[in-house]
Amino acid sequence: MFTKDIVDNAVNSADHTTLVAAVKVAGLVDTLKSPGPFTVFGQTNEAFDKRPTATVETLVKPENRETLTKILTYHVVPGRLSIAGLRKQIKEGGIPAITIPNVFPCNGVIQVVDSVLQPN
Repeated sequence: MFTKDIVDNAVNSADHTTLVAAVKVAGLVDTLKSPGPFTVFGQTNEAFDKRPTATVETLVKPENRETLTKILTYHVVPGRLSIAGLRKQIKEGGIPAITIPNVFPCNGVIQVVDSVLQPN
């Protein structure tokens, strides 16, 4: 049985420090520590680095919490979707490349992705 939740997994990953900071600013820690289950498309530091630095620095400011929350929650879907399950649901161009598939914390699945999606 997996005992670490989505947040614990991200906190223990050196590749997800920007995501962890953003989740804290957005006030999503309690949500992502709840039973879920959730499928999270976890953006790496490298994914955030692809965006202009000013954009990331601006997003993590408290006054931009609503926009940041919208972007982060765009990367979370209800349920446990493994790669096999995603293949059935993915529309062309629907998600970024998954670099590490099927990380299974106790409350869902993390699919590590190489870019940050921008909701419309």
